[in-house]
Amino acid sequence: MGNAESPPAKKPPQPIRDAATLVLWRRRAGKLEVLMGERHGASAFMPNRYVFPGGRLDLNDYRIRPAAPLYPVSVTRLGRCKGTGPRKGLALALAAIRETFEESGLRIAGPAMPAAKPAPPGWRTFCTGGLAPDPSALLYICRAITPPGRPRRFDARFFAAPAEVAAGELVPSAELDKLSWVTQADTEGLPLPGITQYVIANLEHWLSPAQAADPAQRVPFHHMLRGERQVDWE
Repeated sequence: MGNAESPPAKKPPQPIRDAATLVLWRRRAGKLEVLMGERHGASAFMPNRYVFPGGRLDLNDYRIRPAAPLYPVSVTRLGRCKGTGPRKGLALALAAIRETFEESGLRIAGPAMPAAKPAPPGWRTFCTGGLAPDPSALLYICRAITPPGRPRRFDARFFAAPAEVAAGELVPSAELDKLSWVTQADTEGLPLPGITQYVIANLEHWLSPAQAADPAQRVPFHHMLRGERQVDWE
C-alpha cells in the first residue's frame, strides 16, 4: 500500500443568512441625507465600515403583528424576489425596523392592533406603550448577497423610508457607533462596503416619484455567479 496523503477535506460552504437593511433618508437644504454609522472594530462582519442600520432576520420577526400592512409597491416587488414569499417579505421589512431601533434608537411604529398578542422576545422593548412596527412606508429598493470568503454571509434586502416616520433620539449601540446624517459627498473617503456605495449613488433615482410608485420597477440583485460579480433584476 502506498503512503499517499489524502487530499484535505473541503470546508463546508458558509451559510447565507437572510437579513434586512433600512436606509432612512431626509432632505436638508435641498440635499439628500441618509442615516449611517460605523460598525465597531471588534465586529466579526465589516468592522470599522460605515453602513446603514440592519441585521439578520429573526424567527420572531414572523411572529410580531404589525400596526399596518407593508407598502403595496414593496409587496409586489418582493413577490418577484426569488425565495421570498409574502410572509417572508413582510418579516424582512419588520426585521429592518427592529434592527434600526436596536442600532440607532429610532422607532418606526404605530398603535398596535386591537387584541394583538403580547410582543414576542426581541420586540418587547420596541412595543412598549402599546406600539407595533409600522412598515407602511418601507420601499424595497435593492438586494445583495455577501461575496464568498467573508466571515459571515447575508442575503440582504434593502428598504428605504423617510426620516419623518421614525421617532426618537439617535442613540449609538454596541453594533453601530458615530451615527449621523450624511450626504453622498460626505461619504467620500469613508470606508464603505461596495454595495453601500452603490445604494447611495442610486438612491435619488429610486426615490423619484415615478420610480418609487411603480410596483413593476425591477430591483437590482447583486451576487456572485461562477466567481464573477453579477447584477440581475428581479
